[in-house]
Amino acid sequence: MFRAALVGVSLLVTLAAMNVGIKWYGARISQAGHTTETDAVEIVIGNDRLRLAKNTLRAPAERFGGERDRVDLFLTWPDLRGYEQANRSLFDDPAQAPRLIFIKLSRSTMSEDMSGRFGPIYARLTEGEPVPLKHGLLLHRLRTDSGYGKEVILTGERNGQSAYVVRCLMPEPPQQPTGSDCQRDIRVGQDLSLFYRFSSLLLPQWDKVDAAVKNYIEHRLVKDGNP
Repeated sequence: MFRAALVGVSLLVTLAAMNVGIKWYGARISQAGHTTETDAVEIVIGNDRLRLAKNTLRAPAERFGGERDRVDLFLTWPDLRGYEQANRSLFDDPAQAPRLIFIKLSRSTMSEDMSGRFGPIYARLTEGEPVPLKHGLLLHRLRTDSGYGKEVILTGERNGQSAYVVRCLMPEPPQQPTGSDCQRDIRVGQDLSLFYRFSSLLLPQWDKVDAAVKNYIEHRLVKDGNP
């Protein structure tokens, strides 16, 4: 009877441990490598230092402080938040991808960002007259031999700022917009290239998206020892 009791207790302990382990593993699987932790980590890229919340960093290996060649983030739109239990469906469901913005930060390798490259590079690869679109944008078609496939260039004028320039692969019916139809890069910090991808569904808010993304990163740069 004593042995049977010990065996029974051991089985109960083992089952309880397995149950906890299964729940923990299930939670990890459901998060698909994401984390809800909001602790800030300090990352150095070239001459720039940033403090970024762990739940905004896409790869687990990037959630540790130190020097990096690049770092990848994802944020919800329009509130620019990282992965949370309350918004996990936006990250887990591919159909919700248009509500995310994907960011890559790396050291600048070009003297000009996308706006600065329009005149010397993109404009020379276009053909035909630009087509006016809604929301203050112009569509420039690229030559078939440009090397950009079916991508197009969209531009928009801004008061007191350089022209907005973005490359997009516009979906054609019955195709649905994805979370990365459009891409743009800008300069921030001392020597950072901020490359971000977003859905063409957000083009009506192009100016607002651009300003918000730039502001988000600039506010996380560490300056003179303080963020």
